[in-house]
Amino acid sequence: MSAFSNLYYYKPDQSLPRQPIRIEADLCIYGGTPAGVAAAIQASRMGLKAVIAEFSQHVGGMTSSGLGRTDVGNILAIGGISSEFYQALGQHYGSEEPDGRTWALEPHVAERIFMEWLQQAGIPVYFKQHLDTVELQSGRITQIKMEDGNIYTAPMFIDASYEGDLLARAGVSYHVGRESNTVYKEILNGIHFGHPKHNFTAWVDPYVIEGKIDSGLLPGITNAAPGVQGQGDESVQAYNFRICLSSNPDNQLPFPEPPNYNRDEFALLARYIRNGVWDALKLNKVMPGGKSDLNNWGAISTDYIGQNYAWPEASYAVREQLFQKHLHYNMGMLYFLANDDTIPAAIRAEVKTWGLPADEFTTTGGWPHQLYIREARRMISDVVMTEHHCRHFRTEEDSVGLAAYTMDSHNCRRLVLDGRCINEGNVEISPNGPYPISYRAIIPKGEECTNLVVPVCLSSSHIAYGSIRMEPVFMILGQSASTAAALAIQHQCALQDLDYGLLREQLLLDGQILHVNS
Repeated sequence: MSAFSNLYYYKPDQSLPRQPIRIEADLCIYGGTPAGVAAAIQASRMGLKAVIAEFSQHVGGMTSSGLGRTDVGNILAIGGISSEFYQALGQHYGSEEPDGRTWALEPHVAERIFMEWLQQAGIPVYFKQHLDTVELQSGRITQIKMEDGNIYTAPMFIDASYEGDLLARAGVSYHVGRESNTVYKEILNGIHFGHPKHNFTAWVDPYVIEGKIDSGLLPGITNAAPGVQGQGDESVQAYNFRICLSSNPDNQLPFPEPPNYNRDEFALLARYIRNGVWDALKLNKVMPGGKSDLNNWGAISTDYIGQNYAWPEASYAVREQLFQKHLHYNMGMLYFLANDDTIPAAIRAEVKTWGLPADEFTTTGGWPHQLYIREARRMISDVVMTEHHCRHFRTEEDSVGLAAYTMDSHNCRRLVLDGRCINEGNVEISPNGPYPISYRAIIPKGEECTNLVVPVCLSSSHIAYGSIRMEPVFMILGQSASTAAALAIQHQCALQDLDYGLLREQLLLDGQILHVNS
């Protein structure tokens, strides 16, 4: 069987019909992301019966799918189960850091640690669980049903997915795209021109025949109106695969030619290289085992700009189409750079020093299974985390964890402006140190749902989410979400009525860091 047959986001189950099962738990977690794993472990420690329903065939989300150089922001802000995970990595790699943690990892090691934790805690994980319907009574989720007929019942639910599918089906308010700056009185939201990083550093003509407008645009470029600075739109920051590469010839697979490969899709990249710029693979961060975490760099790289807008609210079948387009683009780009005669020989030779790791993602030919969903739905709740929180202009007192990373948005659009190609949407502005995330930002409004916690697609503006959306933070929020759920069960109250003092006491007891000086 070809590895390509296992490279998919969604494939309806064609096996013989089986009897659906009913799973009862104290806490049902939708999504085996790092947030979901941390939530399950915390639930177990607090005496709850937890269960994970995972869409894919793996746990660990991006942490076990190529994001090997962890985006941290400030290591002093990371506590609790999140810190334990990086200490476990440190033990595996023999970290010499004073705190025993390490922030560089191989994907298979991350997934092994997550799975060992879950098995040791006796937490069942059900894979290939595609959410179908959500039933509610009086503002409470009573059960969720999967496409295969499985039904999950619990007094508390957590949506730990990257897309927020559970919160949406539960009727919880959310936003997709970039808000206008006027919505929350921000200055970095909406359309954003002027940030020089990850933009064109040489003039590149966008037309198929240079200088001839009527010849049409090269693939990947839109002639949409540029809009004005700070204007809101439906754009979503670009997705890509965080591709694990190997520099070890003994642990290396050549970059494969993807099905239906079309070299013309990379004409813009070839033109950019001819115009003097070669930086598409520059962001190679060193990982253990002679491996590297390839991320987007420069104007044209692994980010498939402008091709993901439908993903957050799309059906599973449409997401599968988008997944394949991103796969073919990323895989095709590497194959093109390594093999196409129009690429200078020196560049082709440089690219061929890398390959896919033979000991990672063994069922998919060395290719990561998870598309990097940098941003999808974002809940709208009683507190919306915004740029004001990142800059410490506003501080919430009901902290459930800290964020510290740069307010970061990858490019959202690739446009024609004054006869040349330009990217739009990149922002990278550091906050003024770690800042607290509000408890009210991870629970819905009380009138919408009283037994759902949302640690990943939390209530946040586009630009603040760019700072919060880091895997260590998701683990922190997953643990806090589970703690809140357990206490709400214990005190027989809605999440919105939970005494924050009780939550704070338990979080601190369990090693969470809630304020900069705590």
